Amino acid sequence: MLLEHKHLIVCAAIYHSPCNPSRTDDWMRQLVRDIRMKVLIGSFSVYSAMPGNQGLTNVTIIETFHITVHVWDEVSPALIQMDVYSCAEFDPQLIFDHLQSNFGLAKLEWKFIDREHVLDEIPLSRPTLFPVPSPLEAVT
Repeated sequence: MLLEHKHLIVCAAIYHSPCNPSRTDDWMRQLVRDIRMKVLIGSFSVYSAMPGNQGLTNVTIIETFHITVHVWDEVSPALIQMDVYSCAEFDPQLIFDHLQSNFGLAKLEWKFIDREHVLDEIPLSRPTLFPVPSPLEAVT
């Protein structure tokens, strides 16, 4: 098996913020199945009530690396930051579709990177289905 080193970084604004850890765990496990991966351990979600950082965080260890999500729900629309890093191939469009169908996208920005040797940006082979700006110029 040839290992990939693909890293999808997502910054999005969403209309329907997740706040139930159990439902978010279920959503994440379904996402992992839909991108043809396997959960190794997790999914673990927790809701933080800390002012300025209020929102739900999820970490899922997949067989080929990890997926992390944090949602800040003190703002409207809510802000979601997501990392999908895998040593196997996956289709970022499936992740965008999951975000849209479960949370409603107000805005979507992303970078898809091949991290095998250097940080090479990977263009998507098909456009997203949402009216979105070009990929992030810089991720901070």
